[in-house]
Amino acid sequence: DAGSSVEEMEFNWDEYLEDTGATAAPHGSFKHVDTSLQNGFAPGMKLEVAVKSDQNTYWVATIITTCGQLLLLRYDGYGEDRKADFWCDILTADLHPIGWCQQNKKILKVPEGIKDKIPDQEEFLQRVLKGACSAPANLLEGLHRGKNPLDLIAPGSRLELQNIRDSLEAWIVTVVENVGGRLKLRYEGLEDSDKFDQWLFYLDPFLHQVGWAAQHGYSLQPPLAIRSLRSEADWQEILKKVKEEEEESSVPTDLFKDKPVIGVHSFSEGMKLEAVDPMAPFVICPATVLKVYNDKYFMIEIDDLRPERATGQRYVCHVSSAGIFPVQWSLKNGLHLSPPPGYPGQDFDWADYLKQCGAEAAPQSCFPLLTSDHGFKENMKLEAVNPVDPEEVCIATVTKLKDSYLWLQLEGSKKPVPECIVSVESMNIFPVGWCETNGYQLRPPRKAIVNKQKKIAVVQPEKQFFPGAFAVCDLNICFLLSHLSVVINGKYCCPKIYFNHRCFSGPYLNKGRIAELPQSVGPGNCVLVLKEVLTLLINAAYKPSRVLRELQLDEEAAWHGHGETLKAKYKGKSYRATVEVVRTADRVADFCRKTCIKLECCPNLFGPQMVLDKCSENCSVLTKTKYTHYYGKRKNKRIGRPPGGHSNLEVAMKKPNKRRKRRKHFFVHKKKRSSTSVDNTPAGSPQGSGAEEEDDQDEVDEESLTEDSTSEHQDELLEESEVSEKKSLSSSPTQSELSHSLAQDRDKRKRKLRTFSFSDDENKPPSPKDIKMEVAEKLQLDSNPLEWSVADVVRFLKSTDCAPLARIFLDQEIDGQALLLLTLPTVQECMDLKLGPAIKLCHHIERVKLAFYQQFAN
Repeated sequence: DAGSSVEEMEFNWDEYLEDTGATAAPHGSFKHVDTSLQNGFAPGMKLEVAVKSDQNTYWVATIITTCGQLLLLRYDGYGEDRKADFWCDILTADLHPIGWCQQNKKILKVPEGIKDKIPDQEEFLQRVLKGACSAPANLLEGLHRGKNPLDLIAPGSRLELQNIRDSLEAWIVTVVENVGGRLKLRYEGLEDSDKFDQWLFYLDPFLHQVGWAAQHGYSLQPPLAIRSLRSEADWQEILKKVKEEEEESSVPTDLFKDKPVIGVHSFSEGMKLEAVDPMAPFVICPATVLKVYNDKYFMIEIDDLRPERATGQRYVCHVSSAGIFPVQWSLKNGLHLSPPPGYPGQDFDWADYLKQCGAEAAPQSCFPLLTSDHGFKENMKLEAVNPVDPEEVCIATVTKLKDSYLWLQLEGSKKPVPECIVSVESMNIFPVGWCETNGYQLRPPRKAIVNKQKKIAVVQPEKQFFPGAFAVCDLNICFLLSHLSVVINGKYCCPKIYFNHRCFSGPYLNKGRIAELPQSVGPGNCVLVLKEVLTLLINAAYKPSRVLRELQLDEEAAWHGHGETLKAKYKGKSYRATVEVVRTADRVADFCRKTCIKLECCPNLFGPQMVLDKCSENCSVLTKTKYTHYYGKRKNKRIGRPPGGHSNLEVAMKKPNKRRKRRKHFFVHKKKRSSTSVDNTPAGSPQGSGAEEEDDQDEVDEESLTEDSTSEHQDELLEESEVSEKKSLSSSPTQSELSHSLAQDRDKRKRKLRTFSFSDDENKPPSPKDIKMEVAEKLQLDSNPLEWSVADVVRFLKSTDCAPLARIFLDQEIDGQALLLLTLPTVQECMDLKLGPAIKLCHHIERVKLAFYQQFAN
């Protein structure tokens, strides 16, 4: 809380996890977060879609997967053929519920690609639509079209909240803030006071849409804590006003369809149990069922034997409430049970206590079965609400697990708190990165070793003031909004990647660890989702370093994707390698399949297709040797090594008195493998096929783990490697071997240089009508940068001293709108540039922005 300054503490989850050696709790373990990201559409739903080749006709399509406002569809009639799948945006595509064409007299016509497969259109439609579920009409048409249901709970929306002190009562609350489904609620009638505000996730069982109380026979009464603040007449007037404005502030009723259903309980008054106080969930205490309201709700009270204490802590529960346990649960799980205040002695005994109170223990049948089937493990990190101060969301570490309960140590809270006891299904815990994603402040740890002070250099345009300068912020927002439609489209959104645990795991991956992986990852940005998937696979390997080596980017292969640095730890050492991942959704399935084949496992082990019963590859009947023969054939060559027998990097390292940075993707060296070797080890064995080397050969020299380098050093490295190799080969027996080796290196170097070339059209210098440069560094534009295409941006960069970076802009498809959004931190992070080149690039970007403001902003 030191205030804002140019030099400030910056928390980074990746750095923090690396420095602490911890792992993040898997995203799939937070079911309430997954539910909040759903948009109301589900795989299997059907709708009527305009046919691309003929926009005047429509055909029935099935939803394959969803990703935000995007749907992956397949026209009915293609069967299991995924080649014709296509993405569409709910906001812009011509989509309608089943029956729309008939109501609006539109034509349903079979697309040309499957015309031969459907001889009788009417019979086919009757068959596929029988018992089919149509996509919701309200999500395809009207004001709610394309919106995430969660976004419909806007500030000012009204809901009903059951009283936690008396479940038969409820009162109106107004949404003050919505943070990713976590709502800050204020009681109606207390508009000027935040003293009684509450934070609840929108799926909380005690939260309902307006009108719920009347429908279920509950009374609308303000809670006792605030009832005295206004007269009875005032409360009735407030209630009347709410009913008049109900339509304006109501939220869709189907928003709560995924809310947990409350079952029937079998508790009786006077029963004893063990409980955790939800207001202070730090200890487990004896408690009593104080009151039974109906077959769904009952009240418990934390026992307090002190004579001066009239009442203990009370709250309403239902059968699925977290933090209630049968008598002796703590003892059976080796946990401490805190005796009630006023209990004589320190050694609490349930038998004596029940006899002393004349009460009976609640039978085991009253409590739901606890499960240990979740993805949490000790020392995992997550984000959790501070129970003492619900405004705070802190970094949390799992210190202990018992059944379906976690003990969390919170870090960075304003006031230190003991370990909290929470259910794995709690809606007050969130995955790593949730706060950042939703724009909420995460409390960083107090002693943040990883939080190094970072100076943020701000590239400023020339110091000139001009009319409309005050609108710069608004303009940037406009740029962002206008560019969202380009960035958030099906092209870059990865569907869910499923881990099909029944499939063959191959020689590299540990079957037991694969079984512990979450069922799915995503949907989301292709690069981020695939990076997480590969990281999970590496960690599930017998030898993570070996799998990392298999996945690393082949130096001689064509590079069509995005390079990501992945890490592996093995035997106390850390390894890094650059791995290529695809950036577009249409290539995800092929990428997953090829990666599986590379790891010699079933091609369906992971991918966008869930294997329900039987794998299409019939992988369960294949032996490991057969699998290696069919899917795991390897080229008989050394990856990334020159003919001389040593990698360019190793030779360069031996060069005296001259140290240079090595290239990032030389971090892990691939080994020579023989495709003719026969692997007779049993399936699931730690030894992989063709990997007879000793363990120490698997390990990488730590000196090769260098800092990242940018593409600016590539030609320099290649030149140095050639010279070094000439020296090392000077003592070779034959001159022909030397000339052959050098010729190969020259060809290799030419290939690398060619990868940075542009098409003839792009190599043309910018035409005078597009760009005019003035000697005084002031840029004069004849066309609006907002309208620049990717090619226009590339031409502009080629006219500057940042021409070598044009390839990055081309690969990442940065057009004029995206160019105007770029800032120094974004450039450094997304383009992996050092500070110097990044500042130089941002200088030219700021010149374009300034010229835009001066010439086109009005």
